[in-house]
Amino acid sequence: MEIIDLTFEPGGNLFKTQRSDVRLKSPGVEYTGLVYEFTMSSEAGTYLDLPGHIAETDDGQDAANYPLEKIYRRRAVVVRLDRSDESGGVTAAELAGACAAEIRPGDALVINALGGRQFYGINKRSVFLELDAVEWIIARKVELLVSDIYESRALLGVFHKLFQAGVSTVCHPVNLDRLTVSEIKLTVMPLPVRGITQIPCRVVAEIE
Repeated sequence: MEIIDLTFEPGGNLFKTQRSDVRLKSPGVEYTGLVYEFTMSSEAGTYLDLPGHIAETDDGQDAANYPLEKIYRRRAVVVRLDRSDESGGVTAAELAGACAAEIRPGDALVINALGGRQFYGINKRSVFLELDAVEWIIARKVELLVSDIYESRALLGVFHKLFQAGVSTVCHPVNLDRLTVSEIKLTVMPLPVRGITQIPCRVVAEIE
């Protein structure tokens, strides 16, 4: 079994830390404990969006009560394309043509639209999901979508439609090109924070 980390490391202005050194001493031992304070955006690194990320599609689920079975070792189908920068919308026909495994109701779906490119290697939103592609995903009753593309510059409503249908999303994954098979196990690991519907996470793929 191969384990592949799909997580983009948080950094820059979206993620800041401050370290405190705490001296601890007793008659038998003396050492320095390191304590960290974090200031970060919910979009730092790779992050999980639940439907409640949009107020109008909030279904009451958050990072604390979201069912673990939906994010732990889920069966996921991988769709691979090789779209270049500024190449525009990905259609339902493209996804269907590149999908080599059956998507079962409740599965996760991974879309590697950019081939060996990472999401930060193209102009933002210059490659995106067309609305018919979104409808194709929804029609297959996908519950979790991990993709290196989503919305367009024109704001078509990609996230709104996905969240209305109960599809949660993982944004800013990396290393999707390393998923060389059509079916994997997928685990998403956010902190269980009450009331939060968008949160940084670690994402791991298992290839058997």
